[in-house]
Amino acid sequence: MERRTIGAAALEVGAVGLGCMPMSWAYTTSQQRGDRSLRAVHAALDAGSTLLDTADMYGPFTNELLIGRVLKERRADAFVSTKCGLLVGDQHIVANGRPGYVRRACDASLRRLQTDVIDLYQLHRADPEVPVEETWGAMAELVTAGKVRALGLCAVGARAARRGDARGLYDGTIRQLERVQQVFPVSAVQAELSVWSPEALARLLPWCEARGVGFLAAMPLGNGYLTGTLTPGGGFEPDDPRARHPRFTAEMMAANQPLVAGLRRVAARHGEDVTPAQVALAWVLARGRHVVPVPGTKRERWAVENARAASLELTAEDRAEIAGLPAPRGSWD
Repeated sequence: MERRTIGAAALEVGAVGLGCMPMSWAYTTSQQRGDRSLRAVHAALDAGSTLLDTADMYGPFTNELLIGRVLKERRADAFVSTKCGLLVGDQHIVANGRPGYVRRACDASLRRLQTDVIDLYQLHRADPEVPVEETWGAMAELVTAGKVRALGLCAVGARAARRGDARGLYDGTIRQLERVQQVFPVSAVQAELSVWSPEALARLLPWCEARGVGFLAAMPLGNGYLTGTLTPGGGFEPDDPRARHPRFTAEMMAANQPLVAGLRRVAARHGEDVTPAQVALAWVLARGRHVVPVPGTKRERWAVENARAASLELTAEDRAEIAGLPAPRGSWD
């Protein structure tokens, strides 16, 4: 099974990670069942997806509790990534980057995850009321204390900038990265990257590559759209964020079908068992040895299918066809 290395800390992970958020946060909550999610996590680990990506806000807290049930049995098989910095209220989410809170949040995550160390601790969002260097310094203390092995940062400000120049899309994140690098090394950056959201290729991914920083590709399947399993106009449950997302109106889903059709054509060239989702993940994997896609799922079948994308090699013809696909229309308007 192919392995990849996360950042200067040289932490080894499987080529494809597992995003655990859908198991207990957003996305068709009526389908969120603990027993099925547990099977999905075990299946992912069996298939080589060692990186389990969660956060204390997912649930909140219930996602880490679920992962903790797996880690109690299989800690040696997993690379654990969780996040701090966001608090969930009844109708709002706020950032908290105060050092005291970061320390308490880490201890609470360790208890829920049933482990004595977190492999990658990520800052979900910087607190505008606290200098990011202070927050990062508190996180660095956790590494010194042996509670955390490496630190990561989640990208910010992408959505607000999408109508402008893609090259400036992640300027805010890069400024944060350059500030915190002066305090303690960044091992990984997590940001959206997929066939229909390639903006990170312009500046953020090269920034990471030049500094030996790992890149966790969030939403590599376009929130499920690139799997080809969603029907335009099919609708979503009211509490599913896609029900209110401009990408997932019936009009925009129909307009962007050429993307899925192109992935299907590529998949067909590799055999009837290859799926559009695997092609989309293979495209992300081909962006560099430091890139690890983290598709989210709560089903065993998809977890295994996603992990197997690591063995799919895209040909020059495949890459040319994907590069020639039309740009997504109206995704963020």
